[in-house]
Amino acid sequence: MKTDRFQRRFYRDWVSAKNLFKANVNVKETDVTVLSDKPVDKDFIVKRITFYRSQIESYIAKDRRFLVNLKPLAVELNAPFIVKKMAAAARSAGVGPMAAVAGAIAQCLARDLLKTGVKDVIIENGGDIFLKLSRPCVVSIYAGRSRIWKGLRIRISRQKNSIGVCTSSGTIGHSLSFGRAESVVILAKDAFLADAVATATANRVQNKDSLQPALEFARSIKGVLSAVIIFKNNLASFGKGFEFVK
Repeated sequence: MKTDRFQRRFYRDWVSAKNLFKANVNVKETDVTVLSDKPVDKDFIVKRITFYRSQIESYIAKDRRFLVNLKPLAVELNAPFIVKKMAAAARSAGVGPMAAVAGAIAQCLARDLLKTGVKDVIIENGGDIFLKLSRPCVVSIYAGRSRIWKGLRIRISRQKNSIGVCTSSGTIGHSLSFGRAESVVILAKDAFLADAVATATANRVQNKDSLQPALEFARSIKGVLSAVIIFKNNLASFGKGFEFVK
C-alpha cells in the first residue's frame, strides 16, 4: 500500500535511455516517468491517469475497504477493469488491493499509449515499472546506502511480451511494508501482479533465515518470472531472463 507522502524520485537522475523520448507527469500523488520510442502527448497522459485515479477513488467511495484492507478483498462484478485487476493480483499475493496500485496505473497507462502507435515503452511509477521493449535493458536496484550493493543492476533480456518490474522495501521509501528487506524486486507477466507480489514478498523478510522462504513464496505464484531479495549483506534470487551486471 502506498501513502501520500511525496518523496523526490532522485533515482530518475540516473536514467540513461538512448533513442527514447522522456516525459515526466504528475497527477496528485501519481508521479510517472514515461520513456517511449515516439514523443507522447502529456495532456493525453494526464487525462488517462486522471481517469484511472477517478475509477479507483469512486470505487473506494463505495467501499472503503478497498483502500484500507491489508488482505484480499472481493470486488463487484461490474467494477472497473483496473479495480478488478488490482483485486485479482492482491488475491494471488495474499495482500490488500492497494498494494498493486502503482503497477496498475503504470500498466493501464502503457496499454493506452501502445494503442496510439507507440511500440517501445517504459513507465515508471514510484519505482514500479511496466516495460515493453524490443531490445534488452538494464535496471538498477537501489538498496539504500549500502556500499556492498551500490551500482547493482540487472540486465533484462529482450521480452516477447510486456512485463512488470516492481520493487518493495521495508527500509526505504514511503510504501507500507511489514518486512525489513532493503529491496525486493519482482519480475512478472504484468505490473499488477509484480507490484502485489513485491509487497507480499518484502513483508516476509525479517532476517537472514527468512530469505529462502520468502523467495520460495514468490516462486510459487503463477505469473512471477524472477525475484531478487536484498537483506543487509545478503542477496537471494531466482528466475530466468535476467543477469546481474556492474
